[in-house]
Amino acid sequence: MSREDQVARTAEENSSRVIFVVFLSLLLDLLGFTLILPLLPSILDHFSKNDDGLYKRVQAGVDWFSGSLGIPPERKYNSVLFGGLIGSLFSLLQFLASPLTGAASDSFGRRPALLATALGLIASYALWAVSSSFELFLCSRILGGISKGNVSLCTAIVADLQCPKARSKGMAMIGLAFSLGFTLGPMLGAFLVLETEKDQIFYARAAIFATIFAVADFLFISACLPETLPKEKRVSSMICSFQSAFNLISPWALFRFSAVHQKMGGHTRDNLQILGLVYFLYLFLFSGLEYTLGFLVHQHFQFSSLEQGKMFFCIGVTMAVIQGGYTRQIKPGAELRVVKTAIMLSAPGFLLIGWSPNIIILGTGLLFYSFAAAVVVPCLSTVVSGYGLDSQKGTVMGILRSLGALARSLGPVVSATVYWLAGAEVCFTVCASLFLLPFVLLRWMPKPNKEE
Repeated sequence: MSREDQVARTAEENSSRVIFVVFLSLLLDLLGFTLILPLLPSILDHFSKNDDGLYKRVQAGVDWFSGSLGIPPERKYNSVLFGGLIGSLFSLLQFLASPLTGAASDSFGRRPALLATALGLIASYALWAVSSSFELFLCSRILGGISKGNVSLCTAIVADLQCPKARSKGMAMIGLAFSLGFTLGPMLGAFLVLETEKDQIFYARAAIFATIFAVADFLFISACLPETLPKEKRVSSMICSFQSAFNLISPWALFRFSAVHQKMGGHTRDNLQILGLVYFLYLFLFSGLEYTLGFLVHQHFQFSSLEQGKMFFCIGVTMAVIQGGYTRQIKPGAELRVVKTAIMLSAPGFLLIGWSPNIIILGTGLLFYSFAAAVVVPCLSTVVSGYGLDSQKGTVMGILRSLGALARSLGPVVSATVYWLAGAEVCFTVCASLFLLPFVLLRWMPKPNKEE
């Protein structure tokens, strides 16, 4: 074997090791992160009955606001509003923290930044485990949102790999980690609340397991993850690094793709901005309805935490099957056609969910929901990744992820507010009709010239 072959083989083995570490680290993180999904409605119901501090004060303010507007106060909807506020706050903090975490990793390296986020998550879950008041629970979610820059760091680590084939494989493994995490985590969280010891808060076991996953993730990163960003490639000035990060925080700069400095033809830049707007609008609507879904089945069908866990498990399995059997086989150039179809299916899907009188109708709506979730974001990401020079791919995709985080920070609170004001049927009907906006934008998107 020649020296060049040996070097190539060593590089391939190192890349495979990095990919495996990133996959397992992200899986451990997502298992801990998704444990709370089927529990949140029950957790907020618990605080509404047992917390005389911040929750009661906020609830009193909501009741006063309802009376001022002449809205009949319905306490069962208050938990939906509070849940939307917490979800939006978490995503907003993630939106603000991720670019800054990435900028820090450009200067200090990926490994230290990833270890710092893992420590933050350990503290967040530990605080959740001992939270006997709504104030402590809210603090745990705030700390968790600040520490969730690890997802973008894992993507940056894969992007650091020199071999294009390895990067492609790494991105696929990140997608697999998400599918497994969102399939297994909610189910595990639902099972952990079945047996609660006397004088123990029902969510304590789930919080303890989340902490264990975070500790295991920290130890695994410490022992196995090599540094993928050499010192000679790091940003020498923190000021320059954080100035670049600002372009991923400013909404005006995000929608204009200002961080992409390379000149593009008119239609090409217009198309990139339209795709970014479509991505934002879709996730804004989808994340809002996604977040209120747990409250809808909790209130309309009296789903327990276990039944919600089973629902999320079925959604995850359906998405994995669609992604593995359909999405990955979509031919290049056909992505936008598939996206338009999936967006149009989202509208009847959410209408069926919002107005479902029985489990069969609900299941049919969730099938449309799962198809859109498995298709739209991967296909839009694939299309957007074709824009810009090779040296700009990371910037383009970073802007797209930031637009998604911004959408997820706004969608839950807006959707929850409509749910609180008018009920589930109106909320899901209004949002479902608004799916026409991204569909129309894609229909009107001009085709770039061949020169562009």
